[in-house]
Amino acid sequence: MSTRWQKRDLSPPDRKVSFFWQIQLASSANRNALLKQTFQHNTRTLLSQAVCQSTVYQSAAGMAHQEQSTATFPEHIRKKRNGEQLSAGEIRDFVQGVKDKTIQESQIGAMLMAIWLQGMVAEETHALTKEMMMSGEVMSWPAEWAGLMVDKHSTGGVGDKISLVLAPALAACGCKVPMISGRGLAHTGGTLDKLESIPGYNVYQSVQQLHRILEEVGCCIVGQTDNLVPADKVMYALRDVTSTVDSLPLITGSIISKKGAESLSALVLDVKFGNAALYKDLGSAKSLAQSMVTVGNSLGIRTGAVLSRMNCPIGRCVGNTLEVMESLECLKGRGPDDILELVTSLGGLLLWMIGRAGSLEEGKKVISKTLQNGAALEKFQNMMIGQGVTSQIAASLCSTNADYYSILRRAHYQTELETQGHGTVLDIDGMVIAQVLHRLGAGRSKAGDPVNHSVGAELLVSLGQKVEKGQPWLRVHYETPALSAEQRLSLQGALTLGTADQLHTQPLVAEIILP
Repeated sequence: MSTRWQKRDLSPPDRKVSFFWQIQLASSANRNALLKQTFQHNTRTLLSQAVCQSTVYQSAAGMAHQEQSTATFPEHIRKKRNGEQLSAGEIRDFVQGVKDKTIQESQIGAMLMAIWLQGMVAEETHALTKEMMMSGEVMSWPAEWAGLMVDKHSTGGVGDKISLVLAPALAACGCKVPMISGRGLAHTGGTLDKLESIPGYNVYQSVQQLHRILEEVGCCIVGQTDNLVPADKVMYALRDVTSTVDSLPLITGSIISKKGAESLSALVLDVKFGNAALYKDLGSAKSLAQSMVTVGNSLGIRTGAVLSRMNCPIGRCVGNTLEVMESLECLKGRGPDDILELVTSLGGLLLWMIGRAGSLEEGKKVISKTLQNGAALEKFQNMMIGQGVTSQIAASLCSTNADYYSILRRAHYQTELETQGHGTVLDIDGMVIAQVLHRLGAGRSKAGDPVNHSVGAELLVSLGQKVEKGQPWLRVHYETPALSAEQRLSLQGALTLGTADQLHTQPLVAEIILP
C-alpha cells in the first residue's frame, strides 16, 4: 500500500473526489425518499418559520451585530433547504453564529435538518469541519514532536476497550498520543467511564498538565475541554433533539473537527458496522469512513480507516470495571485474539502512516511486541500515575498476578446463565447484552446520567465453541437483588446455537480505507 499525503493546508479537497460524494448523495436520497415524501411539507413549513423568526429578544448591546448576522442567515437556511450549495463564507457565518449565540436555536435546528435532508458536497463538508475546528482552541506542540502526534477514534460498539490498550502501545513505539475521549451513551460504552472506575484517575487535565504527561509518558486519555471546538458542543446537543444525529456530513464535521483541533500528524478511524453498531451494513459504514478520510486528509491530517464488524461483543467483558480488567490482561500479553487483532491493525496502520513501519504488517508486529514485552503495560502504569492514580494502586493493577477486586469495585451480585441446549455457538448478540446491562445501570440514557461502573457481563463461551446443555455461558454482574424474568429471557435470546456447518466466520477487519 502506498499513498501521497497532502501538506497541511486548509484548502478544499480536489473535485476529483466528487464522484464519491455523488454516490453518497444519491444513496442518501434513496434512503430518505419515503421519509421526504411523508414529511417534506411539514419540514419546509418549519424551516420557513425558522427563516422568518425575529431576534427582538436579544440585548441592545449586541443588537447591531445580531441584526447583521440574522439578516443574512435565513437566506443560508433557504439555500440549503432547496438543495443549493453553501459557500465557505456562508458556512463560516453559520458556525460563528452557533459559537457566538447570535442565531436562535430554532434556526440552528432548521439548518441541521436542511443538511440532513439535502446532504453536503465535499467542499461544504470540508468548510464545515474546518470552521468547527477553528471555533475554539487549536492545540500546539513542541517542534520536536512533529510527525509523532497520533490518535484513534471509534464510532462505538459493545465491549470496545481498544483505546485503553492502543494508546500505551503507541506511546511505547515513540508516538505522542493526546487521546481526547468521550462518555458512553445508550448501548455504547465510554472510554472516560471505563477509566474512572480506577480510583483516583482524573480525566480532566489542563493544557499544561497534558503537555507534561505527553512529555513524561507519551500518552494520555482525557475528556474534552470547554475551549475545544465549542461550536460542536451546541450542534451535538441540538442534533440529538432534532433527529439529525445520523447525518453523514454532520458526523464527519463533529469527529474530524475535534481531531483537527488536536493538531495531529495522523489519525486512524475504527468505523464499525453490524447489529451492535451505529451502522448496520458495510455500505453505510464505508460511506462514513470515506467521508472522514477525505476530510481528514484535506485538513492536512494523514487519515485512514479500518472497517470492523460489530456483532458480538469485543473481547470477553462488557461493563466499565470488567473492561479495565480485561484491558490490563491484554497489556500483560494475555488478551483475547479479537482485541489483539484490532489493536495491532489500528496501531500498525498509524505506524505505517507516520513512517515508523515500512508496511501495515510490519507495524502490526511492532505493536504486538509492546504487548508481549511489557513496554505498553509500563506506559499504562505511568499514564495512570500521571493522571492522578497513586503509584501503589497503579503498580498493584499492573502486577503479574493482580487481585483486581482488591482495588476495583465489584458488583454485589453475580449470576451465571446456562445454555438451554447443546451445539456450536453461532452468534452472541452484543446489542441485546448491552441493552440489558444499560437497564441494570451500566449505561446512561442522556448526558449527565450516573453510571454504575461495577455492572457488566463476562462471556464464558466464544464463537465456534461446542457447548453442552446446562453449561454456563454468561456471568452477569449487577446491583439489584435479582435479574428479572424479562432480563433473563432477553439475555438467553442473545445466544444462538446450531451445528458446526452453520457457522460462517468472517474476518473482524473487513476493509481498510485510505485516501
